[in-house]
This record gives sequence, structure tokens and C-alpha cells, in this order.
Amino acid sequence: MKTQTPSLWLLGALLMFPQIAETIYSPALPDLAEAFDVSFDTASLTLSVYFSAFAVGVVVWGRLADTLGRRTAMLIGLATYALGSVLAMVAPDFHVVLLARVISAFGAATGSVVGQTMLRDSYEGAELGRVFSIMGMATAISPVIGLILGSVVTTYSGYLGVFTTLLGLAVVLLVGSTFALIETKPVHTQRVSLATVCRAMLRDRSIWKNAILVAAFNLMLFGYYAIAPFTFKQLGFSSIEFGYTGVALALGSFAGSMINKSLLKRGFDANTMVSSSSALAVLCSAGVGALQGSYLLVLPMMGIVVAYGIAIPNILGQALVNYRQYAGSAGALFGLMYYLMLGVSLGIAGIFQNLGGTLFTASLITLVFVLPTTKKRLASATNS
Repeated sequence: MKTQTPSLWLLGALLMFPQIAETIYSPALPDLAEAFDVSFDTASLTLSVYFSAFAVGVVVWGRLADTLGRRTAMLIGLATYALGSVLAMVAPDFHVVLLARVISAFGAATGSVVGQTMLRDSYEGAELGRVFSIMGMATAISPVIGLILGSVVTTYSGYLGVFTTLLGLAVVLLVGSTFALIETKPVHTQRVSLATVCRAMLRDRSIWKNAILVAAFNLMLFGYYAIAPFTFKQLGFSSIEFGYTGVALALGSFAGSMINKSLLKRGFDANTMVSSSSALAVLCSAGVGALQGSYLLVLPMMGIVVAYGIAIPNILGQALVNYRQYAGSAGALFGLMYYLMLGVSLGIAGIFQNLGGTLFTASLITLVFVLPTTKKRLASATNS
């Protein structure tokens, strides 16, 4: 372990913040649509632009963390998020809300990219793996926390209450970071041309494959957050009742994490687990499509969350193995790729407002991209 070790409690909160900030907003989408007299698909655009702006923020804050320092980049990013929340609270029309969400998402990206960088600065080897495991558990439950909290706040205070809560969270983290967050940037750092790394990654077919897989699995999860609030509203459920589905998703997330941990201990191959997760996602998304006229769609949705919990750690764990010498820049660019894909995909999903169709399409995409690898492994096993 290195000398500079920031508070894990604070870093955990900073890493959880982007996902809480996004999912706390999901239950407020129907209320936002009514308040500004826009359609459901138009209201869903706020999720699409959020992830697109988040993708740009990942690269910008990642580079600023190297030039200005980790702590400075974090503080500026949190202040940017707070500014976006204030603008959303006073927005006179929906176009200003969209602008506010762009600013907020751009700022929120600092929690993810700079937080992970600070962990890598402070820990190494097995200790780093242990810390990332703890942080992974925290970030896994953060969407559920956001969903339940957002449902309660929306029920009693509407979308303005959600934006006010987000501003409060940003201010608390900003003040806490100002007084408690230490600088972890090493004295001597190696600068690598972003263009050089970018060219190498764009020519790498495995990078494109893994970026598409990450985007597709995330589309299944965040497609639910984008479309399900309107689905449940049409079924006659309130925002707080929709929030209760977060408990089911939490169980699925926990099950996925435990299954993944158990399979890794037994020596299962990462590619095998990703392939199995894709197959499970296809089956469960078909179930969501069959049940999307009923609240029982939550049951197959739990299976999709299980698949997500197994697949994502294994995809991310092997995605950048050939880019260790410039992992920071590669990680920022990889994040840019899949967040842009996710933002565009959510925009398209918002137009159609078909939860089952969105999930089934995304799951089929994952299956298409894992099948060639699966066939090669089976052929190799047969020949041996």
C-alpha cells in the first residue's frame, strides 16, 4: 500500500454518487413529463443525453486529473454537477432541463473516473483488488438506493424535490471533499498521447466487442429505469410503488454477485460466464416482453439483473489487459465508447417505449457478439 490513502468511506460515496444521481431521477420521469407537458419518449431523452454527456465527462475529468491533480478535478466536477442541479430547479421549459442534465452528467463523471484513479494511486496488487471488490459491492447497490429514494421523494415533492435532493447530495460531497479528500497524484507521472492510445484502441476488434457488450448489458439495466416508470404508471402504480421494484432488483444484484464469486472460485472461465449470462438475458428479456402488461415483469427482470451482475465484472476485468501501460487513458477512452453507445441506444429506446423489445434486442446483441468466441472454445475443446 502506498503512502497516500484517502478515506475509503468518502471515495465509496463519490463512486456511488453517479449511479445514485441517475436512478434517483428515474421515478420522477412521469411527473416531469406532466409538468412540462411533453410525451413520455421526450421525457426519456433526459436519460439519453445524460449518458452521452457522462461519456464526454469521463475523458475530460480523466485528463484533468493528470494535469490539475485528482483532488482539484474532483472538486470542480462536483461543483459542475451542483450548478446543473440548480439550473434544473429553475428551468422554465423542458429544453433548459435537457441542458441542465447535460451539465450535471458531465460533472457527475468525475466521481467515477477520478475516484477509480485515486484508488489506483493509493493501493496496488492484492490490496487494490480487495478495495475494488468492496467498492464494487457498494456501487452494485447504489442504483437500488437511488430508485427507492427517488420514488419516495417524487411521491411527496415531485420532480423539483428530486432535483433539490440531488443538489443537496452534491453540496454534501463537495464540502466533505474540500475538507477531507487528499491529493493522491504521484509526483512523477508518465504522460501518454491520448491520440496514440485512441488510434490503437480503434484498430482493436476486441475493444469494440467489449465496449458493445458493456453498452448492451447496461442498456438492459438502464432501459428499465428509463421505460419502466411509464409502464408502471400506465398499470396504475404510484411512483413509490414502482420504487419497491428496487428491492427485487437488489435481490437479483446480490444473487448475481454471489454466483459470480462462487463460479470464479471454482475456476470457471470468464468468457464462459459472459456467454451464459447472454443466454440467460435473452430468455429473461423474452419473459419481460410476455409480461409487460403486468407487474409480474419484475420477476424475469430479476434474471436480467443476475445476468448483468455476472457478465459486467468479467467483461471489464479482461477488456483492457493489453493496455496496462496506459490504463488511465485507455480506461477513459473505453468509457467514452460504451457510454456514447449507451446514450444513443437509450435515445432510440425512449422513442419506442417498449421495454420488452428494448431488453430483447440488447440481449440478442450480446449473444451475437459472444457466439463466435463460444464456438472457438467448443471447437478447441473438441479437437483436444
